Amino acid sequence: MTRRWSAAAAVTAAVAVLGLGACTVDGTPVRQGRSVGTDTGAVDTDKFERLLAECEVLPASKIGEAVGGRTAAPGFFGANCRWIVQTPATVDVMFNWFEWGSYNHEKDTAKRLGFTTENVQVGSQAGFTARDPKRPAVCGVTAKAPGGGVYTWWVEPSEAPNGDACAAPIKLMEMILTGAF
Repeated sequence: MTRRWSAAAAVTAAVAVLGLGACTVDGTPVRQGRSVGTDTGAVDTDKFERLLAECEVLPASKIGEAVGGRTAAPGFFGANCRWIVQTPATVDVMFNWFEWGSYNHEKDTAKRLGFTTENVQVGSQAGFTARDPKRPAVCGVTAKAPGGGVYTWWVEPSEAPNGDACAAPIKLMEMILTGAF
């Protein structure tokens, strides 16, 4: 029985090696939508001189005031801009601008994640709030960005706020949509 297994293993190994060695693909690998020779891999960073400028959409003092503090300390600037504001409690504030984002996609995603959504008017722009039923102190507000895509503000205090949890993110959204700051 052992000889049969050894012979079968040897045949399987030989077929695998010969089969893989005989398999070739002609051509040059190219990303979808590109032509051969156009993808150099070099990135011209001069094209991104305003990279992360969306994190400067409002002065830190205005972000702080909107959530009941004095100023906002930057925590992380990247795909999402984050600040920490000291009020009687600590408040985490997050902003993102998805330049190619879709209002409907963001709303559908919020619902799929279990958030409750409510349509709101922010300035002259349609928006929606997103709330997590498990964390009633947290609220996010999303609206269409005037230059395209969507803006979203999230405010998460360490303690329940006095009043409506969505008041601060709505105020932040009003400021960037109207330029009133």
